[in-house]
Amino acid sequence: MVQDMFDPEFYLGVYEVTDTKLGTKSMRSGRYKDIAECLPHQEINLDSPQNVTLDRQTMYCIPVPGENPWVKQGFTSSSQARVLPSTSYQPVRNKRGLEEEEDQTPLPDISAPTSEGQNCSNEVSNAPEPENAEAKRTRTEDEAGALPSPIPDLNFPLPGETGPACLVKVYQSSDSLKLNDVVEFVGVLSIDPALATFNTTTGETGTSAYEDGGDMMDIEEQAAHSPPPSLVPRLHAILAYNLVHTNPGLPVDLTTPTAVSGLSTLTSEVAQIRQQLCSLLTEALLGDSLAAEYLLLHLISSVYGRRDVVALGKFSLNISGCPSETSYPQLLYRLLQDLTTKSHFLPLTLANMNSLRITPKKDYTANRLLSGVLQLSERTLLVLDETQLEPGQLQTTGVLNVQALGTAVQWQKVDYDFDFHKTEFPCNLRMLLLSEGRSLIQTDCQVPLQSPSPPQQLERTFHRIQTSLTGDYLTKVRSYLTVTELMEYTLPEGMQKVIEEDFVQMRSANPKNMTAEDLHSLLVVARLLALSIGQTTLSQEVWDRAKQLETERKARVKAQPQTQARS
Repeated sequence: MVQDMFDPEFYLGVYEVTDTKLGTKSMRSGRYKDIAECLPHQEINLDSPQNVTLDRQTMYCIPVPGENPWVKQGFTSSSQARVLPSTSYQPVRNKRGLEEEEDQTPLPDISAPTSEGQNCSNEVSNAPEPENAEAKRTRTEDEAGALPSPIPDLNFPLPGETGPACLVKVYQSSDSLKLNDVVEFVGVLSIDPALATFNTTTGETGTSAYEDGGDMMDIEEQAAHSPPPSLVPRLHAILAYNLVHTNPGLPVDLTTPTAVSGLSTLTSEVAQIRQQLCSLLTEALLGDSLAAEYLLLHLISSVYGRRDVVALGKFSLNISGCPSETSYPQLLYRLLQDLTTKSHFLPLTLANMNSLRITPKKDYTANRLLSGVLQLSERTLLVLDETQLEPGQLQTTGVLNVQALGTAVQWQKVDYDFDFHKTEFPCNLRMLLLSEGRSLIQTDCQVPLQSPSPPQQLERTFHRIQTSLTGDYLTKVRSYLTVTELMEYTLPEGMQKVIEEDFVQMRSANPKNMTAEDLHSLLVVARLLALSIGQTTLSQEVWDRAKQLETERKARVKAQPQTQARS
């Protein structure tokens, strides 16, 4: 996922190299490389009129936040790629393993290629004197208090996330790429150790390379933008594909003939898959079939357009009346984690609200965007657990975090903090709130949970549910959820007239129970209900079913105590 975009980087797209032995000149390309190819007896002619300066966009990319384990395992097992040494480029210097660095005395590197624009013949004279491992460790300890840590923060939005980050350099127009996009890049990998520039020293006294003419701001920015390539490799992109989904069981492009043929088979089984999934969710929701219907609709919801400030298609869901046992939200989340491609569980505890960075914030010192919990890719399921609310006082950070969550739930947008101003970034997140009473945050839909019998042995129940999710059935359910959320939907003209007539009739019968907001919610439910059964247009049968579901839900909400009800 694209987490940050740095300023454009200028480089020598074409440069002239002079051979000092033969006196010949040649032109070379600087594309798809970080280090200029230059031998000891060659030098770059910076004054050549044939040199061409170009620019490339650098993007800081991280693993998809909240990507569930089964997705990672699926891509790992299905990938047939193997990392092989390049046959088109032969490095002129010998490289040592990282383990040897502490045990062997480093040798002067007289044939290393230099960074672009640097005279290769000066490499030897500027090299520091060799030092043994003990001296190197002593020097490092002396500098530890003066310079930042050599291991930078990888800036992942969610706590506990692991995986490699990457600096991707894009040469073509990057207008189609934006923050939080999930992109597949194909390019040239660069992990040259010479790219690690921070904490460098010159001379035997260990003087910092930044000491003259530099300050702490320069050091922090350099550390953020040029981390060690062993930790954050560089990738020079040749091709880039925006991914519409991350389900490893489906083709990346769902429009190819092969993919269409496979989807037609899945479509023929939609009714059966939906029925089985509803039964499974009903059991997980303690026997409440109405709540199971709405949870299924929530799992395939998505913002499909925006009109003024309204995000069309958003369907945040509050399931209230959850059991007081603290394990229930976690158990339900583990089940949803096995079904969805991207998800995250956020307990709304006092400590979390007062300490977490929920919205991204610009760090002007390091000139980078500090990630926040809400910096997620499209269609990520975010489960907010309100059952862990406790008495206490929200600090200023906590109040702002609750407001940010409320803005994301109601308006599907996140305000990125740029200190002097805030910038709205649209988002497309599935916000599921689990609570005992009414949620503190206004949602599009509230479904009070009604269990036919008191919940007993919750862990055993969920263990039985997850045991039944195996093999082809689990794969079909995952594919079903992915395909239905991506289906196109249209509203026929004939049904538009029916909806208008029904709206007028319902308004006449009970004006307070059918407002414009209620009509919008009803249309969203009807759309999701049609998609859930594999239909791309609204039919009379689906419309009637949607009205029935909303009637049952509103009656249930109305029957709740006034302090817990929300329509």
